[in-house]
Amino acid sequence: MILLDGKHTSNQIKEEIKDTVSGMKSGGERVPHLAAVIVGNDGASLTYVGSKVRSCNYVGFDSTLIHLEENISEADLLKQIEKLNQDKTLDGYIVQLPLPKHIDEEKILLAIDPKKMLMVFIQQILVVWHLSLTLLFLLHPLELCNY
Repeated sequence: MILLDGKHTSNQIKEEIKDTVSGMKSGGERVPHLAAVIVGNDGASLTYVGSKVRSCNYVGFDSTLIHLEENISEADLLKQIEKLNQDKTLDGYIVQLPLPKHIDEEKILLAIDPKKMLMVFIQQILVVWHLSLTLLFLLHPLELCNY
């Protein structure tokens, strides 16, 4: 069995990204700009989003944190989403879940422009991973030996 040190690997990837972004800046290129939208004051969500903002800053990305009041209306949140969708200076963003109970999470997530939704990539990986596990368990035990 191979033991993977996730923290070490993560740090290596961040250093590679940092070097690439530094080269982009030196060459006069625009660096990636990411944003996070958080509604309310959920402690775990604030910690998670804060770590993403710090990671962006570390590697040299531009980042924006949009912290909205918990009592924001669904309509006003949808207006904010549309504003982010139209922002040409923004490459991608997340809307941190969970959202307050009075807001339909599915409606909000469906309003995000797929080209700017950072979580799409992760969702695709999870779907592929799920399908792989399903296929693995469907194989006959003898076939597993040859897999």
